[in-house]
Amino acid sequence: MNAPQRLYIGGEWVEPAGGHYEVVNPADESVVALAPEATRAQVEEATRAAADAFGSWSRTSPETRAAVLDRAADIIQREYEPWAALARAETGAPTGIARGMQVGVGVTRFRRYAKGALEPVERGLPPQVTEAGPMGGASVLGALEVRQPVGVITCITSYNNPWANPAGKVAPALAMGNTVVVKPAPQDPLSVFKMAQALDEAGVPAGVVNVVSGASVEVGEAAVDSPYVDMVSFTGSTGVGQRIAEVCGRSMKRQLMELGGKGAAVVMDDVGEAGLDAAVSGIGTTFSFYSGQICTAPTRVIVHRSVYGALVEKLTGYLAFMKVGDPAVRGTVVGPVISAAHRDRVESYVELGRKEGARIAYGGERPVVGEGRGFYVAPTLLVDCTNDMRVVREEIFGPVVVVVPFDGGEDEAVALANDSDFGLLSYVWSGDPARAFRIARRLRTGGVGVNTIGRNMEAPFGGFKRSGVGRDVGSYALHAYSEVQSIVWAG
Repeated sequence: MNAPQRLYIGGEWVEPAGGHYEVVNPADESVVALAPEATRAQVEEATRAAADAFGSWSRTSPETRAAVLDRAADIIQREYEPWAALARAETGAPTGIARGMQVGVGVTRFRRYAKGALEPVERGLPPQVTEAGPMGGASVLGALEVRQPVGVITCITSYNNPWANPAGKVAPALAMGNTVVVKPAPQDPLSVFKMAQALDEAGVPAGVVNVVSGASVEVGEAAVDSPYVDMVSFTGSTGVGQRIAEVCGRSMKRQLMELGGKGAAVVMDDVGEAGLDAAVSGIGTTFSFYSGQICTAPTRVIVHRSVYGALVEKLTGYLAFMKVGDPAVRGTVVGPVISAAHRDRVESYVELGRKEGARIAYGGERPVVGEGRGFYVAPTLLVDCTNDMRVVREEIFGPVVVVVPFDGGEDEAVALANDSDFGLLSYVWSGDPARAFRIARRLRTGGVGVNTIGRNMEAPFGGFKRSGVGRDVGSYALHAYSEVQSIVWAG
């Protein structure tokens, strides 16, 4: 087991006043390492350090900030293998996911926002001619739009990806000249401390980056309600996001919220054989990608009755080739979920679906891996569902897909897809691209994949309804971590 982790506050590695707690490997229930438990006073110290560092960091040149982010990417790349092994151990992600989609995406995002630091932050507006009047003489008024850093950003990150998610917050925030306090998910905080280690070695000034962790709710609360914090960037459940928003509202803190999802995969009657195979492959990633612990997954399939039987048959066949097992073993496709509590939650939804009248076409039983340890959930397909079932309406956040058939046309498909509290990402499969785009434009979600689950990483990302507030990714993340200032002058 690795040495106990310390907090990172004000450029120093600090012993946690609250002691340590165990980070458990979801694959075999072994202890990966001891994570630090911060106290409220230490979180306050971190937010104050970030506030003290903001003035100088916000005035550094874009080139200086870009260089720090680039050096951090170099260091993460240098430590790629051991840090990917750590990510696999604390998340339960299969090796390929831990390497490519966790640490690999972390490197990519630091590189992207090293370039982002150099993007223009000023935009000239057309001059305005003003006639003489009560406010003064005639004049020509020039105007400049300037993007300014917000200040101190609290970044509260999700457990499903302890590299891509924090990097997607920290890197653009730093690129814009903000300082950050990162509060990682308690289940897997160790990778975030490695990110801090890379930034420290890269030369980030003291106080610009701070990382405080803890299993106690108090740690997150302190990072949100601190008077030194100007903005909260949160990824997690809708329920927690709502509570954070209430606290932020009291002092008008800025917010960026990526919350829950229940992505609809609309499969139309004209999809065709090749399109149906593509839809099955896309929907099937729900089972394999982070074991369904991803808010963007197409977990709610809305399929025309004419292709319903074929889709269910193909999805069932797809599942038969998905190896559930130890993520460290070659060939494993589906690893464990993050904890015993979450495994029990997912399994309770499968049982609920059975009671609600859904039919289990595949899965439903707890798999036994190795010596029977680890938090494994069988990839499960629930069919013959209706839109009023809780398994259709609520986010399960596990390797479970529900299938709802419909008999009508586009109007019914759109109505079913939009009948949800969530609106993060949805998907449309149709053999007619014009029809697919027409349906996509009617869906009340922040993003829509047309005949693909792929994402353009420069496109804005965020949700409608209870799926979030604000947009990030690409240059939109730079905008999210900035305030717009106008400067007007008389010419």
